[in-house]
Amino acid sequence: MTGFQFPSLDATSILLAVTIGVSLIALFISPRLLEQCAFRPYLVWRGQNRDSIYLAGFVHANLLHLAVNMWCLWLFGRVLEQRIGGTLFVLLYALALVTSHVPTLFKERDNPNYASVGASGAISALVFAYIVYFPTSELYLLFLPIPIPAWLFGLLYLAYSVYASRGKNSRINHDAHFWGAVTGLVFVLFTDPGAWTRLL
Repeated sequence: MTGFQFPSLDATSILLAVTIGVSLIALFISPRLLEQCAFRPYLVWRGQNRDSIYLAGFVHANLLHLAVNMWCLWLFGRVLEQRIGGTLFVLLYALALVTSHVPTLFKERDNPNYASVGASGAISALVFAYIVYFPTSELYLLFLPIPIPAWLFGLLYLAYSVYASRGKNSRINHDAHFWGAVTGLVFVLFTDPGAWTRLL
């Protein structure tokens, strides 16, 4: 008779569980946690809240923000993790949490009012790494009942991010979407250049 064994969890499921749990606590139980994790370049440059450059990825501005990011993580993450393996998947996610924030770190370094939260940069990296591997796969969006190719979704997503980054009244870092996408593309270029060869 064998003892009970917990089912093995993939990295995507663990990230989903942790991010949803922390975000819900920050939104409904401990607003202070949301403020502590928010990415504030002004403070980082002054030696404070330096870990917010990645902790911000585990809290979200509202339920819609959380739901969209986690839907994308589930939709793209599972397939990408199966394709590149758990180790590279976690490395990409962790790297993108930081690199997607670096341009904003410089752009907003003298703005004491700027703060952002969300896993959007890391999610964007996963989406665009996925696109390199599966450019012709068809995606169904929540608000669009017809399928669109992954590569077209990527272009529309980047165009929206550039447009939305002009707004100053959101705690969502749309610049991180763009730089997360760049991180995902470059990551595949270095870890699996053959994927780019097959794409081109």
